[in-house]
Amino acid sequence: MTQLIIYTYLLFSFIPTTSSEEILGVWLNQVENAKIEFYKSDDKYYGKVVWLKDPYTENGKPITDENNPKESLKTIPIFNLVIIKNLIYKNGKWTSGTIYDPQVGKTYACAIWLEGDKLKLRGYIGWFYETKTWTRLK
Repeated sequence: MTQLIIYTYLLFSFIPTTSSEEILGVWLNQVENAKIEFYKSDDKYYGKVVWLKDPYTENGKPITDENNPKESLKTIPIFNLVIIKNLIYKNGKWTSGTIYDPQVGKTYACAIWLEGDKLKLRGYIGWFYETKTWTRLK
């Protein structure tokens, strides 16, 4: 009986666990043209653009959300735009939130999880999805 308890303890002590706070901080997106900072507000997690590789147009004006389907939002700058909203942490993943892609002006359901020091972000359209890998910045 003692051996069973020891084996059970050893088995569960090696199962990786993820803290809900591990997502917090700044991440470089897969194409390396933006940095997104994750933060927590109440019990939900959000991500906003804190750096752009090319933050200005050829005319020297800030890049705006020109592809947004809402006319009134097309002049909002991409810098500091909250593109990930309302994620909830449960069972090692952040789910039930949305991600907005300003390059196409669309919002998708999303889920995020960590694999080592990489963040996996999956955007969904119905049954279809695409997964991106982001890198944590120090």
